[in-house]
Amino acid sequence: METPGPAEAGPYVGRMNTEPHFNDDQLLDAYSQAVIGAVETVGPAVVNVHRGDSGAGSGVIFTPDGLILTNHHVVHRAPRVEVILPDGRALRADVIGQDAGTDLAVLRVDAKVAWARFGDSRRVRVGQVAIAIGNPYGFQHSVTSGVVSALGRSLRSQSGRLIDDIIQTDAALNPGNSGGPLVTTLGEVIGINTAMILPAQGLCFAIGINTARFVASRLIRDGRIRRGYIGIAGQNVTVPRSVARSNQLAVASGVLVTSVEARSPAEGAGFKKGTSSWGLR
Repeated sequence: METPGPAEAGPYVGRMNTEPHFNDDQLLDAYSQAVIGAVETVGPAVVNVHRGDSGAGSGVIFTPDGLILTNHHVVHRAPRVEVILPDGRALRADVIGQDAGTDLAVLRVDAKVAWARFGDSRRVRVGQVAIAIGNPYGFQHSVTSGVVSALGRSLRSQSGRLIDDIIQTDAALNPGNSGGPLVTTLGEVIGINTAMILPAQGLCFAIGINTARFVASRLIRDGRIRRGYIGIAGQNVTVPRSVARSNQLAVASGVLVTSVEARSPAEGAGFKKGTSSWGLR
């Protein structure tokens, strides 16, 4: 009896490892070099934002003529705003516009400065490395790293409005990190750090850069944001195949309603907690 050849053998179960083998030291060194490269790329554009009172936070320069993204709660009602650049220069900053609903603000300094490049938060994947740069408790240019823990979260701003496109990360954030960038290993800004849950460990949040880019463009143009209002909080979920087939939906994901604001348009339309965007239950 002939021995079965490769084409006649049973199906292969498992994954053939054709990738080159790296030892732990090489992997750790590659990770370190990636983080170092990202920090060296974006770090020169990260600033310390000081209020006229005792408050302080972070910000990231995103244009060569000195436009800065930070959080609304960092500069709200500040008698004056000063920005300290990585080279030690302290400059007066003008507030171009701010939006409590997304907790974002745009500042401007009169100087030629290094600036950071925006990425695309739609291309972010759970598990990828995330690096936070900021000034927690006044310790300038502190760097923490972790991973993207989840995408599509909703977070309530201090104004009470729900912010969408929130990135959850375990890269440690502390007071003073607010307004600083969340960065990929390629040195692209994918989020603006905005909040952490205390006393939890590793529950930190950043506003997706696509949201920040849109809001910044409107703040630069109008100084404020005009918006409609629905009144729901949602979370991205996978649409079950049976639901997609029965409803003839050509989609793979939707939004699960996690809460509905009282007396909101969503409540008036019949939305309830636990309903889905592809049809009410």
